[in-house]
Amino acid sequence: MSFLLKGLRGGALLSLCALSAGVTGCKMADAPSDRPETALEFPLPDRPVSTVTSNQFSNEDARDSRGEAQKVMDLAAITEGMTIADIGAGEGYYTVRLAQRVGNDGRVLAQDIDRDALERLGSRVERERLENISIKLGVEDDPQLPSDSFDRIFLVHMYHEVTEPYAFLHRLWPALTQGGQVIVVDTDRPTDQHGIPPLLLSCEFAAVGFRLIEFVEKPDIRGYFARFERAKTRAEPADISACSNGTQ
Repeated sequence: MSFLLKGLRGGALLSLCALSAGVTGCKMADAPSDRPETALEFPLPDRPVSTVTSNQFSNEDARDSRGEAQKVMDLAAITEGMTIADIGAGEGYYTVRLAQRVGNDGRVLAQDIDRDALERLGSRVERERLENISIKLGVEDDPQLPSDSFDRIFLVHMYHEVTEPYAFLHRLWPALTQGGQVIVVDTDRPTDQHGIPPLLLSCEFAAVGFRLIEFVEKPDIRGYFARFERAKTRAEPADISACSNGTQ
């Protein structure tokens, strides 16, 4: 059975957005020659990008000892029957736990740009007989998610590795269902040190057409938890201004 599927089948509150105007600007870097052609209509991020870290799941016991996934899923209000996308899934730490939480009537789509990691996750899914998981290979500027399909989209400790955040978020926007939310877990540190400052995160999401509805500092998950929903409209690529990196 192949798990590299083309799509998914079936079925303290703090608003930083108001503050994010202070980190918004129009600075555009010269486009590097290796940018995807499909991203050229979007601005470059005015920030460095972390290199992709290992997708090995040898630290799962340590993460479970802190109750990381359970706490994040509780904050995200994950319940049975939901449809979830786990972007940057790697070898599936969140994927398998989300699948258990949503149950047989729910679905989880695991997506990553690392083909080898997804092959290992596919073997794990087969071994653990997790029938409600699908796996999809993505690309750097497009999560390639079907429209109106997901109650929650998880971006856990990976958003700072996205090289084309404005194209990525613009193409992620339609994938949410009515009332759907994007869940971000990350760390408050510079983006070239495997984190992203909350104000910069909020600014980049707002620039595309998302609204921050919750932000919580969570030392027990080694970072913060942020929850976004779609604003009324999505910005056109030509209308997106890159956020300034001056918060770092």
